[in-house]
Amino acid sequence: MRNRAILTATIAALTLFSSCSNKREFITNTTKVEHGDVVTSVTATGTIEPVTSVDVGTQVSGIVNKLYVDYNSVVKAGQVIAELDKTNLISELNSTRANLASQQSNLSYQKANFERYQNLYNKGLVSTNDFEQARLSYIQAQQQVATMKENVKKAETNLGYATITSPIDGVVLSKEVEEGQTVASSFNTPTLFKIAQDLTQMRVIANVDEADIGEVKEGQRVTFLVDAFPNDIFNGSVTQVRQQAKTESNVVTYEVVISAPNEDLKLKPGLTANITIYTLEVKNVTYVANKALRFTPTPETLNEGESIQDCSGKTKVWTKEGSVFKAHAVEPGTTNGSVTEIKSSSIKAGAEVITDVTESFAGMEEEETTNPFMPHPKDRKKDNKK
Repeated sequence: MRNRAILTATIAALTLFSSCSNKREFITNTTKVEHGDVVTSVTATGTIEPVTSVDVGTQVSGIVNKLYVDYNSVVKAGQVIAELDKTNLISELNSTRANLASQQSNLSYQKANFERYQNLYNKGLVSTNDFEQARLSYIQAQQQVATMKENVKKAETNLGYATITSPIDGVVLSKEVEEGQTVASSFNTPTLFKIAQDLTQMRVIANVDEADIGEVKEGQRVTFLVDAFPNDIFNGSVTQVRQQAKTESNVVTYEVVISAPNEDLKLKPGLTANITIYTLEVKNVTYVANKALRFTPTPETLNEGESIQDCSGKTKVWTKEGSVFKAHAVEPGTTNGSVTEIKSSSIKAGAEVITDVTESFAGMEEEETTNPFMPHPKDRKKDNKK
C-alpha cells in the first residue's frame, strides 16, 4: 500500500508540473472579403461539327464518269459536282418512249374500234357482250398509255439523277468516290460527298454527365478550348439540351448543343472541345468564403484578455479589432457552394473576416518535464573545482 501511495503522488506531481508549464493559446485565421463574380460551372467534352451538313448520294447505280469537285471545294446550290455514266439510262429512256408510242397506237385503234361497235350496238347489229368487250379494250388501252407515260417520267428522272448537283451552298468536307468507281444503289443510298453549309457557324455536341445535366439550361454562357489552339478561348451559348440519354460503360450522359461562332475559321469539324458551361453567374458583387459565415467564437477559444461583441442578425461575419471579436450582420445572396454574395453589410471588400480559430502550441514554454523525485545530474562546475 505504501508503494502505491508513493506512485500516485508521483504521477500527480508530474501532471501538475507539466500543466503549469503549458499555456493554451489560440490563433485567429482570416480571409478577405472580395469583389467580383460568383459563378458555378459544369465541365464536359464535346466534338465540333457544322450546324448544317448534307451527305450527297446517288439514287441510281452506275460508273462515276466525272468528278468536278474535291476536298475543300466551295460549291453553290445546283452546281454540278459529279456525273455517272448515262449509257444504260439513256437506253432505258428510249425503250420506255418506244413502248409509250406503241401503246398510243394501240389506244387509237381501240378508240376507233369502240366507236364502231357503239354505232352498231345502237342499231342493234351487235350483241351487248361484243359492245362491252370493245369498251373494255378501249379503257385498258387508256390505262396502258398512262402507265407508259409514268415509266417515261421515271426513266427521265433516273437519267437526271446521273447528274449530281450540290443541294446547298457550302464546302466539300469529304469525297468518298473516285472517277471510274462503280456505285450501286440498293437499300442504302451510297454517299459520294459530305458538304457543310457554313463553316463560319459551327456547333459543339457535348456529353454532359447525368449528375450535372439538371443545372444546364438553354441560353447559358459557354467557353471552350481546343488542343489545336491552346491559347485561344472560344465563346458560345447553350442552344439545345437533348432529352435522349446515352449510356456507355454504365455512364449516362446527355447531349448538349452549343453554338460556336467561327468567323476566323479556326474551328474545324471533328476537333475535340473542352467546355465550361456557366450555370450560375452573378457579376460585380461583394462575396466572402462560406466558412467565414459558419464561424462563431466561443469563450473556450478566447485567449486571456479577449472578449466577444455580438450583434443581432441571423447571419454574421466576425472581425477582430484589437482583443475584441466583433460580429457584423450580413444578408447572404447567391452562393456557389464555396463563396456567398453579401448583399447588405457594413463589411466592405478588402476587409479581413475570421474563418476559424486554431490552437497553437508554438507559444508553450519549452521546459523539460522532469521528475522531482529523480536525482539531478551533477554540477560540472563543482566537479571541476574538486
